[in-house]
Amino acid sequence: MARESRRSPRLDQPKDARRPLSLGYQYDPETFGSVAERIARFIGTARFLVYMTVVITVWLAWNTLAPSSLRFDPYEFLFLTLVLSLQASYAAPLILLAQNRQDDRDRVQFEQDRARAERTIADTDYLTRELASLRMAVGEVATRDFLRSELRALLEEMDNRGAPRSDGDSRDEIDARPR
Repeated sequence: MARESRRSPRLDQPKDARRPLSLGYQYDPETFGSVAERIARFIGTARFLVYMTVVITVWLAWNTLAPSSLRFDPYEFLFLTLVLSLQASYAAPLILLAQNRQDDRDRVQFEQDRARAERTIADTDYLTRELASLRMAVGEVATRDFLRSELRALLEEMDNRGAPRSDGDSRDEIDARPR
C-alpha cells in the first residue's frame, strides 16, 4: 500500500495545468507589451544616455566631494553599482520583449507582403494569358487594309478576265474612297 501512495505520474493523462502566480492582479499582456516597448524605445535614445550620464555624474560628485555626513552611499560606489545593475536587469528583458513584439509584427507584415506578391503574380499571369489570347484573336481578324487588298486583287482578276463589273465603279473610284 505504501507503493500506491508514491505513484509516478501517468503518461496517458495530461498534467494538470499550473496556474501562474497572479497575486489577485490581472493585467493585459498587450498593454504591458506596449508600455515595455515605450520604455525600451526611450532607453535607446540619446536623451536617456544624457539623463543617465547626468545622474551618474551628480552621484559620483556628491559621494566624492560632499562632506562625509552628507554622503548617502557610505561604501563609496556600492549603492551606485547596485542601482545600475538593477536598471540593467530590468532593461534587458524589456528590450527583449520589445524585440519579440517587433519580430511578431515583422512576421505578420512579411506574410501579408508574400500573399500580396502571390496575388500580383497570379494577376499578372492572368493578364498575360488574356493579352496572348487577344493577340491571337486579333491575328485571325481581317483588317480593313487586308480586305481592301483582297478586293483590289479580285477586281484586277475580274479586269483580267474581262468580266463586267456589277456596281459600275472603276478601280480608281475604289482607291479614292476615304479610308
